[in-house]
Amino acid sequence: MPEALGFMIALEPVFTKPTFAMCIRLVAGWILCPARRTITGIYPFADPKRENCVENYHYFFRAASWVQSELWSCWTRHVVRRLCASQTVLLLAIDDTTHKKTGRKIDGARTCRDAVRSTSSETVFCWALQYIPLCLVYLPPWGGEPLSIPLNIRLNRKVRDGNAPITLLDHAEAMLRELAEWLPDHEFRLVADGAFASLAGRLPPRVTLISRLRADAALYELPPPRKAGTRGRHRLKGPRLPKPSVLAKTIPTHDWRGVQTVERGTLRERLLFARPVIWAKVAKLPILLIISRDPEGKEKDDFFFSTDVTDIPELAVSDFADRWSVEDTFRNVKQYLGAEQPQSWKDIAPERAGAFSYLIYGAVWLARIEREGESTATLQREWYTEKRCVSFLDALADVRQRLWRERINAMSASSADHALIQNLLLNALVWAA
Repeated sequence: MPEALGFMIALEPVFTKPTFAMCIRLVAGWILCPARRTITGIYPFADPKRENCVENYHYFFRAASWVQSELWSCWTRHVVRRLCASQTVLLLAIDDTTHKKTGRKIDGARTCRDAVRSTSSETVFCWALQYIPLCLVYLPPWGGEPLSIPLNIRLNRKVRDGNAPITLLDHAEAMLRELAEWLPDHEFRLVADGAFASLAGRLPPRVTLISRLRADAALYELPPPRKAGTRGRHRLKGPRLPKPSVLAKTIPTHDWRGVQTVERGTLRERLLFARPVIWAKVAKLPILLIISRDPEGKEKDDFFFSTDVTDIPELAVSDFADRWSVEDTFRNVKQYLGAEQPQSWKDIAPERAGAFSYLIYGAVWLARIEREGESTATLQREWYTEKRCVSFLDALADVRQRLWRERINAMSASSADHALIQNLLLNALVWAA
């Protein structure tokens, strides 16, 4: 096993011995491959000595006997143990994304809304695989914007459970329940955009949801206490409140509280107003309404809610801003790891290949984080010496450098000239894509 990927020994119980060896080769080949990440494109870098036939690597995704939920279970426990050992509350982010495909026979593909090309006035559709990753939001040791490291992922197939289709919320709830089972000693703060706001009424224990609230949401006062001596069921809600957009205009100036929030690694001044309310969509439980306002008046008011009515408003706003890190994950996985490029089309292979790219993404970040503080960890470029934060491309180059150095050293004699030639070669290889 390459030294750079030594931490992946935690995944060994998921596979048989031959399949685990193939898994490690695939991860290394996927990272090193400068061409399209098809199986035939990865194969020369995964198995340069041709110890296995290329068909074996197709078989790894199509029919090998490993279970994806077990893989993510082992991976989640390992990541939390290495990065968050001292934390009892974990910040999570969830969203959906599409991996565009061509060909009508791709198992699991369907017509999906293209979030990138769609606008408020026009909806664009594409033929794609729709994934729902659940990620750990982690502040790296070098500071700056947080990272989103995938902990679990589901493919939203066009299938039915009885008479009702399985929705994004069903998948999200299932993953949260799995995570609560894998990490019984932790509590979770989940940030999600408005598409997942309705998840508030179906959260498992120990999970708090922070999400956007519609500007025209139906809000009510908390139910008044029951009068002594009266009969009947308890009231679920009090009098109707104005819509959030209208309510924000009626709040007196002295009720706004000036605070500092940390949004994507940057301090910002905000005015906040918070109060417990009942949201008609989840009328069985109160939520904390949070209205965020720009003190300079340049931005529109933002409306958030937390399912924990005792939540700290500025912390909730800061946590929601860190949700953007999951969008960075989608971009990096597609742009630098070619997640949309595998040509698998049969059985469970398309689902596994796409999910595997998210595992590799997390593995690259974990390998880079564990190298923080070492003198060789950061690959500096002479025209960018003031750079302090590490991008995913930097982390990918660092892992590539270690993998290539191991391979070249294993096949070469040691000499001064060899070291000079090797460094020149590595500087070209690690940035190749």
